[in-house]
Amino acid sequence: MTTGKKRDAIFWKDGISIEYDLIRSRRRTVGITVYPDGRVTVRAPLKARKADVQAFVQKKGDWIVKKQRMFAEAPPAPQPPRYVPEEEHLFLGRAYPLDVRRGKKGGVELVDGQFLLYAPAGDSVETRERLMREWYREEAEVVFARRLEACYPRAAALGIPFPGLKIRLMKRRWGSCAPTKGSILLNLRLIQTAEPCIDYVILHELAHFKERYHNAGFYALMDRLLPEWRERRKELNETGVQ
Repeated sequence: MTTGKKRDAIFWKDGISIEYDLIRSRRRTVGITVYPDGRVTVRAPLKARKADVQAFVQKKGDWIVKKQRMFAEAPPAPQPPRYVPEEEHLFLGRAYPLDVRRGKKGGVELVDGQFLLYAPAGDSVETRERLMREWYREEAEVVFARRLEACYPRAAALGIPFPGLKIRLMKRRWGSCAPTKGSILLNLRLIQTAEPCIDYVILHELAHFKERYHNAGFYALMDRLLPEWRERRKELNETGVQ
């Protein structure tokens, strides 16, 4: 059995009050949840006295306010691109503004420091996204192959075979490898990052040809292939690429 929400509040300190929604149910203890939007929910046993619940909230006041401030100061969640004029898009670590123009066939060019996206009349966000993705893929096929050629001599010295290269749009991985098939797979989104980041992912996957797991042997191998790999990994994770 659960009762409806009831609004309540306590005065914490320094003139700050903590408002919360109180929900009673068949539970034995009092629990508190702080949500990203700052809301606070307190769940309490059916027969818990109001004074005891308030005392518990008061006791947890420092933690509640700290969580609320942490959420308030957190950067906003990235918004999906809308592909409208002046919106910036990344290529090899640099941001370029977008200019949308009309074109029957549709296509994308990078000219004079800006993306020119030619889209047919009545196009949609999905159409513009597809056109950008096609352009990124064409560029990735050239850039990734070039960076693999540049990176491979480091791996060749350790007896790692030259791999086949595949490209795919992935949500959670920058790359993967299939040593038994002799290939590596790179995330299409890597084309938006700087070349040193691309090199890091390539060498990371090549290292897995020798060391399958992320163990001490793997990290020692990365130290040989790319001594500054930790800095590259940090840079990659801070790119903001979605």
